[in-house]
Amino acid sequence: MSTSLTDVCGDHRDEISSFAEMLKVLSERTWRLATPAPGWAIADQVAHLAMFDERALWAMSDPERFMADRTKITTGGQYAAIHTQWASQAPTQLFEQWHNGAMTLNEVAMGADPSTRCEWYGPAMSITSKMTARIMETWAHAHDVADTVGVDVTASSRLRHVAHIGVRSRKFAFVANSRVAPLEEPFVELHTPSGDRWTWGEPAASDVVRGSALGFCQLVTQRRHLDDTDVVATGDGAVAWVKIAQAFAGPPGKGRTAGQFTTAT
Repeated sequence: MSTSLTDVCGDHRDEISSFAEMLKVLSERTWRLATPAPGWAIADQVAHLAMFDERALWAMSDPERFMADRTKITTGGQYAAIHTQWASQAPTQLFEQWHNGAMTLNEVAMGADPSTRCEWYGPAMSITSKMTARIMETWAHAHDVADTVGVDVTASSRLRHVAHIGVRSRKFAFVANSRVAPLEEPFVELHTPSGDRWTWGEPAASDVVRGSALGFCQLVTQRRHLDDTDVVATGDGAVAWVKIAQAFAGPPGKGRTAGQFTTAT
């Protein structure tokens, strides 16, 4: 997997296109259907994504604006009001604003210096890392919409970005749950329908996580409960991690309940 900014932005555009094709065929009534995320309709999923694509753009191009807004939504209690403004728009307008904003973000990132670091809600990160995170966010929210309308979620090579964030966020998942992460890094081995094998860590590690790329990505984005994936962990540290894994920033999510969905393949 290439991690050049150009290639990451290309995968981001493809993820945008994939989600856009799903959204284009939905009726206005469908946009108000409840998704598996408690309290969120499809419109809320798109609104959240659009809202933070916009803030990612500010983080790259107008850091002062981003930091002022970050204060408003993290300590000023304005997140809910801003989110509601986005989500209450007519579906066609919300779609256009999300799509145009996502493509503008992509274009700005393409023209940026890959070494530039930008602020976010946790540590500052490179623009390449930022765009990798936007792939993950776009895929995860599209997944909730797919679950809502009964579209099968399939594995693409772009999942490598999601899986990479999931692996690298292991320590954060423990911190978010007020726990200390085991010192030893686990060996992670994932397989894809095309026969590819993706690995992280040392094969000799005592903690091991194996499964499909799709199942692992569903797990770390909390779109599936561990019991509804094919992910298998061995070793105390690995077992503890897969129970709390999260690839996203912020407090632990509620995730999904066991038996809510079928096993990934």
